[in-house]
Amino acid sequence: MLQRYLLAAVVLINALELVRANLYTDGGKPHRILLDTDVDTDDFFALLYLLKLNRSEFELEAVTINTNAWTDAGHAVNQIYDILYMMDRDDIPVGMGGEGGITEAGDVLPDVGGYLPIVEQGNATAGGCRYRQAIPVGLGGRLDIDSNYGIRKAFLPQGSRRYSPFRQPTSQQVLNEKISAGPITIFIIGAHTNIGIFLMRNPHLKKNIQQIYVMGGGVRSKNPTGCCPNNASSSCQPRQCGNPGNLFTDYTSNPYGEFNIFGDPFAAYQVFHSGIPVTLVPLDATNTIPINENFFKAFEQNQHTYEAQYCFQSLKMARDTWFDDQFYTSYFMWDSFTSGVAVSIMRTLHNQNGENEFAEMEYMNITVVTSNEPYGINDGSNPFFDDRKVPKFNLEKEGVHSGHVQTGLRDPFCIVQNGRGRCKDGYTEEVTSSDAVRVLVATRAKPNPDSNSILDRAYFKSFLDVLNHPHQTGRFNFTMQFPHYKEVFYKPDLGTKRLGKPVVFDMDMSAGDFLALFYLLKVPVEIINLKAIIVSPIGWANAASIDIVYDLLHMMGRDDIPVGLGDVFAMNQSDPLFSAVGDCKYLKVIPHGNGGLLDSDTLYGLARDLPRSPRRYTAENSVKYGAPRDTDHPELRQPLALEIWESIVRTLDPGSKITILTSGPLTSLAKIIQNENNTRSVIQVSGLICYCQVKKLATDSAYDVSNFIAGCLCCRWTYQPW
Repeated sequence: MLQRYLLAAVVLINALELVRANLYTDGGKPHRILLDTDVDTDDFFALLYLLKLNRSEFELEAVTINTNAWTDAGHAVNQIYDILYMMDRDDIPVGMGGEGGITEAGDVLPDVGGYLPIVEQGNATAGGCRYRQAIPVGLGGRLDIDSNYGIRKAFLPQGSRRYSPFRQPTSQQVLNEKISAGPITIFIIGAHTNIGIFLMRNPHLKKNIQQIYVMGGGVRSKNPTGCCPNNASSSCQPRQCGNPGNLFTDYTSNPYGEFNIFGDPFAAYQVFHSGIPVTLVPLDATNTIPINENFFKAFEQNQHTYEAQYCFQSLKMARDTWFDDQFYTSYFMWDSFTSGVAVSIMRTLHNQNGENEFAEMEYMNITVVTSNEPYGINDGSNPFFDDRKVPKFNLEKEGVHSGHVQTGLRDPFCIVQNGRGRCKDGYTEEVTSSDAVRVLVATRAKPNPDSNSILDRAYFKSFLDVLNHPHQTGRFNFTMQFPHYKEVFYKPDLGTKRLGKPVVFDMDMSAGDFLALFYLLKVPVEIINLKAIIVSPIGWANAASIDIVYDLLHMMGRDDIPVGLGDVFAMNQSDPLFSAVGDCKYLKVIPHGNGGLLDSDTLYGLARDLPRSPRRYTAENSVKYGAPRDTDHPELRQPLALEIWESIVRTLDPGSKITILTSGPLTSLAKIIQNENNTRSVIQVSGLICYCQVKKLATDSAYDVSNFIAGCLCCRWTYQPW
């Protein structure tokens, strides 16, 4: 009898949900949503929140990936595929990249990949990083986001969908297909390149976009981070405290920009000035919903679904590796909060004033700053105007796009002596001029109406409830998908063998490097004793691709070979004030798309066929190695190249030499040489570089010419065929 009552209750609840959905949707049809994301940690919080909503009310039609912000294309697209597989949503198309470009004349060609901001976009996918250099590359930046701190491979199941060259749908293809199909709402929670390009090329399809919801910008916001505490000494210097923006790496040059808008200001301008209704959830609102300790503890105790577990584990690692002790006051619910505000507004038809459960709203007249006054100058910073008789895209010669465009983190134009920076690129500025656009803006997160709850924001409760709801839940994680999988380390028994020449292989993880690695592993150990691998992630692949090296070694039964991660910048390219960021002076010659970083990061789509190694990159760290605190498993920390080198040298017999075979940039080799003067007595550099000095100087070594010179001066370069 009890079971009969419970079944009746479930049927009644589902019926009421269906009635509610029909009341709040257009003619009973669900709201069609397209999500454009840069796949940062808080982005997949937003994605999973949307996937959990009642599909009769909200239907996520597609995901497109912004590829010039916090993640790299190959890693981002495969993480999205795995999340969708976990959630049993392989029906959702994923668009990423493309090989199209923009001509000198300003013609937008089909399938522009979005790897570069519009101001940098030419005919190919290689180019500079004038905005992206504000994003950290290694720890706390793209390395950790690409790998999701090492959690991604440990947790997410793996389906059949993956990046595959020439088969991967591009962002513009997916946008065209879904927007052409009828009325749709777009959520932008990364840089605006994909949508800006689409609107420029397809103005006739604007009519199908009902609304655009944007997380980004700061209008009247005052940054609460980087402030000196009340009891601080007089020596405390506030950093970005009170600034409108949140560029924590660039506030001395640009205190106004916010990462998502700053990623491509001109594209954001196209979105805001498109004539399509825009609702903005800026820092003004997100600064009022920090991840506080009470929410964190409540989340820790409410992980009843795989999606909740994945989000919490990611959030915990973000907290445990945070650069200071202010996590609870400086990490906010950015993108997931935007999703909550958006769907709450959408639930009420003809909701002109944006009434919703989670945020206070206000109309403001704003614009997106794309260049700095004075306008009409020609100082070499603005590709739209410099040395052109006719400005690109026929822009107005003395207009708002014709001023100085910030060129980098320490652009001299932007720096004011003894004052805060003056550049405003990416600022969502409140204006009264004719350039103003009327935008609905979230100004503050609403408090939880339940005053007895420890959750002080209304959205906190919704987020935990939705993520833990048993409806449309994840099917399994990796260990449940493969219940017989065990983390076994395969190590050969070399005790009775006379080992050959000791070799350290320094690679930049291009496809050719993996062929060389296969060869080295196949040569008998009596001839070559491969002692270690050093990865230099400043060439043809990004740092998170180190997992491919681990998987390949696992397949070959060589889990005994240590792998060290080299510097993420060429020498003298990291920023002198904030070493986690820096320029891409040499890397800009490498394509981001096909035949370049995308294909190396995925090994042309083949990396996912490799067996999964128990070793992988993780963000686990230790105070011993300079981290602000020990994480839960500091023993899993990824060793650095110099640490691996030093451990190998300690095992050498007195008077013996070790051969470094290097087939990429020479940064790691130069660092080794500079680190210890007596190192040169044990090094014998052989193989690809020495055999092809001239050729490699024009290719691999061109990434770091100073390293090549340092290596030549400090080493006795010899080529010795084995």
